Amino acid sequence: MNPQYRKELIDILARESYVERQVTLSSGKTSDYYLDCRTAMFLPRAAFLAGELMLELVVAAGAVQIGGMAVAAIPVIDAIIGAAYRHGVDLRGCFVRKETKAHGMQKRIEGAFRPGLKTAVLDDAITTGGSTLEALAALREAGAEVTTCLAMVDRNEGGREALAKAGLRYSFVLDASEIQAAARAQK
Repeated sequence: MNPQYRKELIDILARESYVERQVTLSSGKTSDYYLDCRTAMFLPRAAFLAGELMLELVVAAGAVQIGGMAVAAIPVIDAIIGAAYRHGVDLRGCFVRKETKAHGMQKRIEGAFRPGLKTAVLDDAITTGGSTLEALAALREAGAEVTTCLAMVDRNEGGREALAKAGLRYSFVLDASEIQAAARAQK
């Protein structure tokens, strides 16, 4: 993995996405910091860096399709799809809605999804893995072959163990402690 890209992404996430204060996470757990990766992922350089770094994990996993839970995974999926195009990697992307859409085609999985393909489920940040496991269940139910989970950031709060219990190999680009250390150094 490109060490300069990693350092740049850590610095951007520390500056744009990291906040120290008491918050309740989507898992229901409380934390003394919040990491809103979406803030950074809508900046061109951060999206480029995340796409480049995450694409390496996708290729190493042998996945030909990626998907994750709306809303957090969408900008990461887009960044990876862009990187795949730049590098000539044939890759499909999709996302899972919380609920099946009530109108139109009434889909729960949107995008370029195809059943039967080797798929990596992904997220911007993994805490307990709850939303990732929800996306995993929907993707498997729709016929995807999911054996791998990929994350931009691992928060080290039980997600790794939950994903292993679900039979997934797990890789991530950054550890939350790296971002936390960078944020404190930037003050």
